[in-house]
Amino acid sequence: MSRARRQVFERRRPRSPRRLASRLLTGSVLLAFLVFFVLPVLWLVLAATKTDQQLVHGHPLSFGSWHAFNANWDALTAFQDNAVLKWLGNSTLYGLVSLVITLCVAVPAGYGLAMTEFRGRRTLLVSTLVVMLMPTATLVVPLFLEINAVHLIGTMWSIVLPYSFYPFGVYLTYIYFTTAVPRDLLAAARMDGCSEFGVFWHIALPLATPVVALVGFFSFVANWTNYFLPYVMLPESGQMPIQVGVGSLLSNVPSFNPAVGTLAVERPQLALATLLAITPVLAVFLFAQRFLVSGMLAGATKE
Repeated sequence: MSRARRQVFERRRPRSPRRLASRLLTGSVLLAFLVFFVLPVLWLVLAATKTDQQLVHGHPLSFGSWHAFNANWDALTAFQDNAVLKWLGNSTLYGLVSLVITLCVAVPAGYGLAMTEFRGRRTLLVSTLVVMLMPTATLVVPLFLEINAVHLIGTMWSIVLPYSFYPFGVYLTYIYFTTAVPRDLLAAARMDGCSEFGVFWHIALPLATPVVALVGFFSFVANWTNYFLPYVMLPESGQMPIQVGVGSLLSNVPSFNPAVGTLAVERPQLALATLLAITPVLAVFLFAQRFLVSGMLAGATKE
């Protein structure tokens, strides 16, 4: 029997019950993911196009109108004199400054831990790993006391500095430089007269572009979604990032706080504010997706 005829014969054969059960299980898992993850996001997007009455009494997945969307936008931006846009600007500033400092600290630190031997190196690695595994909320009180001792409470640096040292980024770059960068290549550069900084800047760093993008993405997301630390460190509304601002908006929704006055925020406007809070992270993810995939696979194999 020729190869072409054998392929046609295999296509016409009835599928085995085991194969059908496997496809059914796969479809069920995908459907569960659709229900629990995609539908809430779709509902959130559609909620911003409705009035409060449509949101409560209408179909959950129906589209409202562009007129209602524009009205929700106008009402949201009018809240406390464009407070939402100020919060977005604060989050962007805090995230970008922390990102720059994180990359300047975490990548060289991971390279130094991977390529040099010194006393206390193992202890430093274990300490980095322990700090990385600790919940963020457990460090808020010690950080508050530390920042208060240097009189930085209520300033941008009370948010930027604690998150500029990113233990996960240090450990991730340490793993990458240990497994994916050939030591012989770096040794050859040193033999050619390249300084240690030159080896890092001209050889190791260009090879580490995927993992640098990965560290940058995770650091930016951690800073953008940070809630508890800014809530404690920043007492003024004009300094809030968007995550803390959305929390304050929640307290101005009559359904959650019946004591609010005439400047109350309705639920569709709260949904629109939530979309504004997640859109920058989504945009960064889509822009850096290619680097993220290559960074996640970096160091998976070793020649």
